[in-house]
Amino acid sequence: MEIIGKLLQFLPLQTGEGKNGTWKRQEVVIEQQGQIAKKVCISFWGDKVNISQYAVGDMLTIQVDAESREFNSKWYTSLTAWKVEGSTSGGSKNAEPTYVDSEPAIASQDTDDLPF
Repeated sequence: MEIIGKLLQFLPLQTGEGKNGTWKRQEVVIEQQGQIAKKVCISFWGDKVNISQYAVGDMLTIQVDAESREFNSKWYTSLTAWKVEGSTSGGSKNAEPTYVDSEPAIASQDTDDLPF
């Protein structure tokens, strides 16, 4: 599956220890272009794909695998990238990625920009 969009943000890098050794996962948020912009969170596992060479604002074409899993009678879907190509239309290559450390601020209550 192919997703094309603008890189909005890098989420905090996650690492841990598993039975096969150390693992790391970098998640990013991409905004797909279209009549109604849609945001998608994509996971990059290990060092197979180097997403850190891109910067916020870059246009990316990402090849992903979609997978759903059941846990406690609920289903969860994840998108895992296996290839990324990009152009530096908004950011600059090799720039330091912007990470999000906390929850986004809630917009003021008098502005309602939701489409529904």
